[in-house]
Amino acid sequence: MNAESVPLSLSVKSLNHTPIGIFDSGIGGLPIAQKVRELLPSEDIIYVADTAFAPYGEKSEAEILQRAIQVVEFLLSKNVKAIVVACNTATMVAIKTLRERYDVPFIGVEPGVKPAAIHTKTGVIGVLATEKTLSSHAFDALAKRVAGNVQMEIQPSPKLVHLVENLQLDFDQAHKAVREYVEPLMIKGADTIILGCTHFAHLTPVIEQVAGSPVTVISTELAVAKEVQRRLDLEKLLCVATLPAMNRFYTSGDLDLYRKQIAHLWQDVETVGIYQF
Repeated sequence: MNAESVPLSLSVKSLNHTPIGIFDSGIGGLPIAQKVRELLPSEDIIYVADTAFAPYGEKSEAEILQRAIQVVEFLLSKNVKAIVVACNTATMVAIKTLRERYDVPFIGVEPGVKPAAIHTKTGVIGVLATEKTLSSHAFDALAKRVAGNVQMEIQPSPKLVHLVENLQLDFDQAHKAVREYVEPLMIKGADTIILGCTHFAHLTPVIEQVAGSPVTVISTELAVAKEVQRRLDLEKLLCVATLPAMNRFYTSGDLDLYRKQIAHLWQDVETVGIYQF
């Protein structure tokens, strides 16, 4: 049976059972993948950590785009039906080009500027992110579009990505670096802090503890997962199977370290396969 003679219902059904692709420069996108897993328990997931080239926030825009294209090509070779760019920096730098180049739904991540602007009482919001995200044209456009009259204080936070990749996630291990970045925002009157890098979601408890109870910390992993669900439903790509879903994890970096990271951070490890990318 050639492609032209495949019934539409069969081709759609087949596509519905293909995986969702998710990628980040490392393990920062795992909280998004976890939320996708919670919302869509029947969907297979392929997660790629481009760890050999992490963090993207320290790379040039040309390098980030090149890596994004290479990872997307790999995911497409695995027949994914949609791709989540689970990295703020890669979203800001590359997603426009990816959408123009490939005929597959792309879901990106943006710093939660809009909910922060709505929530703040002092009118000052702080943004923790990579230098590349904060200096991108896309972030500048986002801030101008949704921040309104809110005062936005930005804080590049390069050490935090390395803490997460090394699983230094508890208060004793991370508080010094977190305090270095959070305290300047507090001094400027921020009562709402945006996690503008997906890696930072792993440090939410530490950031909340350092910032104190009056401060609200905003991350976007649930919003991104809901957008994945919405887009798949819109495109009629939701999986209709009831079998247990599989989770496959790939890394371009050290495989032993990746196994430790997944074992530490992923909940249903019994459905996990871990491979070299």
